[in-house]
Amino acid sequence: MEDIKFKYELFFNLSPDLLCIAGYDGYFKKVNPAVSNVLEYSFEELYSRPINDFVYHDDKDITDQVRSDLTKSIPLFHFENRYQTKSGEIVWLAWTSYPVEKDKLIFAIAKNITQKKLAEEQRSELLNNLTAINQHLKQMTYTTSHDLRSPISGLLSGLDEIDITKIDDEETAELIKILQSSGKYIQDTLNNYLDILTEKHQELAKITEVDLNESLKRVLKYIIPLIKNSNASIHSDFSRLPRIKFNKEYLESLYLNLISNSIKYSRPDVRPIIKINSERSEGKNKLIVSDNGLGFNTAKVKDKIFGFKQTFHDHKDSKGIGLYLVYNHVTSLGGDIKIESKVNEGTTFIISFKDY
Repeated sequence: MEDIKFKYELFFNLSPDLLCIAGYDGYFKKVNPAVSNVLEYSFEELYSRPINDFVYHDDKDITDQVRSDLTKSIPLFHFENRYQTKSGEIVWLAWTSYPVEKDKLIFAIAKNITQKKLAEEQRSELLNNLTAINQHLKQMTYTTSHDLRSPISGLLSGLDEIDITKIDDEETAELIKILQSSGKYIQDTLNNYLDILTEKHQELAKITEVDLNESLKRVLKYIIPLIKNSNASIHSDFSRLPRIKFNKEYLESLYLNLISNSIKYSRPDVRPIIKINSERSEGKNKLIVSDNGLGFNTAKVKDKIFGFKQTFHDHKDSKGIGLYLVYNHVTSLGGDIKIESKVNEGTTFIISFKDY
């Protein structure tokens, strides 16, 4: 038995994962060296202070809530939160914890996933940037092709008004014919470009019948830590319109960006509440997403809200890309999006989809 006990102790001490035993009172009772090494505190410091003292300030509330559930004999799986080391660095830990009611103890194991989180953030930022650049270039191409058609049409109309039979100089008459021919060629080329762009876009953005609830569940699955850490409450009702015809990837992007924004721009000390529902009204299929966040002055920002890299709140993660993508996803497939918002009351996005 002594030999087994020694091996258990050896396993506990040598494990690269963070192993700990905590009391229902919120203090560490026993931790392995990995905990001390990662957090940079001595064993004495770890045992003498409440566990929440080491938790990153933005994650203290959600960690308290989860710990409360543990004391009610509810096991914890795959919970992610941030701790702050003695030197001030932020580390991400993924926890699995089991409570033992009769001993008033919690047995927990955590993996240091800081590098994984950093890689995910970098990958997400890279994808966002590439998507934004692609959307921006596409929009510029559409705009340029569209806007050039008007002056070309005007030029051709003007040339058509010229009666060549009244021009005695043959060179001048021939030059006008060349201008007419060249202008017509430019006009046809621009029209062809727009047709090709539209066709290619429709090929890439495949339209299918999409289940609104299934798409939402798929998105929520990937942002569980964000929802937990913000203590956000998300309510959905698709009973009046369960399905729409739209691009599946674009719909998931709409959900992701609008929900993330609602959480990102929530009011301090106010739990984010996000409501998502669908309906058929005014002859249109509509998706309505509303929150109780910071909101903004719509009269002040006007049409800038969907602009590329436009930001309206001093938030460190604001890139001004999310709403730009939402707008382009909707409008590129023939839809429309409107906003209702009031400062410190929240924002509502009303998305109308094109009928196919």
